Amino acid sequence: MKSSDFRKLIVWQKAMDLTIEVYSLVRLLPREEIYSLSDQMRRSAVSIPANIAEGQGRDTDKEYNRFISIARGSLWELLTHIEICERLNYISTAQSAKSRDLITEISKMLLALSNAITPQV
Repeated sequence: MKSSDFRKLIVWQKAMDLTIEVYSLVRLLPREEIYSLSDQMRRSAVSIPANIAEGQGRDTDKEYNRFISIARGSLWELLTHIEICERLNYISTAQSAKSRDLITEISKMLLALSNAITPQV
């Protein structure tokens, strides 16, 4: 199931795009959030492609699937941070639209990847 290079995975590429988008988005946050929400958003965004890559480097499909699950958790964590920023009026829904769209797309792709790794009985 594993390809030889995680960088060829479209889900990894999309997760990298999301990470870049989040780095742009956090620049809109107030300076007092630099060590809290900004930091948390960057960490959760970076965690997504990193866990996809790390999972692919593991020896078993079970391990790979565990890292895909961690990536999905980071994805939902990031969405929560974005919603907090919107509720605090730090960013608008228009400003976060691209990130939200990527989150939706990546979520579906990670679920499909997980299902492909672990055949259903």
